[in-house]
Amino acid sequence: MTGVTHEEAAGDTLLASILEILDDNKAEDIVQIDLRGKTSIGDWMVVCSGRSSRQVASISDRLVEDLKARHGILSKTEGKETGDWVLIDTGDVIVHIFRPEVREFYQIEKMWMPVAPARHVQRQ
Repeated sequence: MTGVTHEEAAGDTLLASILEILDDNKAEDIVQIDLRGKTSIGDWMVVCSGRSSRQVASISDRLVEDLKARHGILSKTEGKETGDWVLIDTGDVIVHIFRPEVREFYQIEKMWMPVAPARHVQRQ
């Protein structure tokens, strides 16, 4: 036994699905941040970009739809109206989808760097 709990395994499976869905829907500059043991908001944070407000909204729609179909998860979504920054809360994984300019302005990855190092996800 490796010491991985059922909850951790489920969170890792969810993270893998999210990364795959984002990649399939052409999200750019995908970064995952491991929050386990560092905060109670979730186990993972994923930050990515879409090139336009329309693409940000489209990526978020597909992510929510696919997570519901694959895992039965009803995600909480905020910010889709403007398409500048959409936050999707799945419980274990928090996803931020930005337009590049908005992402640069907020620099959310840098805010978490002292607590949890970020890892860029390579396109498949």
